[in-house]
Amino acid sequence: MNPPVRVLVVDDEPYITDVVSSALAFEGFATQEASTAVDALAHARAGGFDCIVLDVMLPDGDGFEVCRALRGEEIDTPVLFLTARDEAPDKLAGLAHGDDYVTKPFSIDELVARIRAVLRRTGTGADDGRLRVGDLVVDQGARTVWRAGTELELTATEFNLLAFLAAYPRQVLSKTQILDEVWTEGFDGESNIVEIYISYLRKKVDRLDPPLIHTVRGVGYTLREPRQ
Repeated sequence: MNPPVRVLVVDDEPYITDVVSSALAFEGFATQEASTAVDALAHARAGGFDCIVLDVMLPDGDGFEVCRALRGEEIDTPVLFLTARDEAPDKLAGLAHGDDYVTKPFSIDELVARIRAVLRRTGTGADDGRLRVGDLVVDQGARTVWRAGTELELTATEFNLLAFLAAYPRQVLSKTQILDEVWTEGFDGESNIVEIYISYLRKKVDRLDPPLIHTVRGVGYTLREPRQ
């Protein structure tokens, strides 16, 4: 079983933790929230996290001190500082102890991208080579697919099709794009081959709720969680 990447989100503003946790959950991460330095240290010491998103200004301490305490205990979980402190000395201090530094206000898309970059750089977690949409995990290296902790048995073509959809989550891909990518040698057989394989995938991937494979009539297909 391929566990999701686990991120500890530490901020004393509930709005920030809610927004960040929701965005990360949408991308397939598992999150835990904390609002104080004491809680952050307790969660980090308990282990199991692949990355920590850490505010610098906490009600009972300093995020830099939290990071220094963890490093002093040889806890090397990657730390990305998320803070309103945007002066150069603060950034230098953050980068001296942590792995990245993002200032508020921030773009949630940029934050997710920076977390993924930290995971790639540090070789931490299960992010490398794995695509996630909701509770679906596509491991490109091992060519395995998991949904809600259960491995799915796919043919080579089904895997290639799903991996292509998962590489562009929430984007609508046309039949022509799919044919060109999945059937790279050119396909001169049935014109509805894409529909046939989408149907195969739905029977396997969407056995569980919610459905992830969606048809955009007259345009193509997209892999995403249903809109609320």
